[in-house]
Amino acid sequence: MAKINDYYQKKQLMEKLAAEINQLEQDQALKGELAFENSIRELMAEYDKSPKHVLQILAAIDPSIAGAKAESGTGTRAKRPLKTYKNPHTGEEVQTRGGNHKVLNEWRQKHGKETVQSWQQD
Repeated sequence: MAKINDYYQKKQLMEKLAAEINQLEQDQALKGELAFENSIRELMAEYDKSPKHVLQILAAIDPSIAGAKAESGTGTRAKRPLKTYKNPHTGEEVQTRGGNHKVLNEWRQKHGKETVQSWQQD
């Protein structure tokens, strides 16, 4: 009996989705968007361009498009936060995004890691 229940549930869902699609197809805004999409696809085919080429052209026109693409791209990660350390003995400041800084390493050898870490400023 479980299979027949599953069958009828899926059939009802399919009928509901068909009704929703039919309602969307009557929407004038959707018709306009689909017509625009078809026009763009035809234009890309006419000039033998891919969506990637179109995005490159649009990015040249509007640089904010390139920024949005770079943010969503894979393989990129956010920069590490900039940390500032101030040596209370000399007043010298060091700004770094990583922990392997020449001056910081010298300070760590001389004063200890925990002490230098306490010199970090917000």
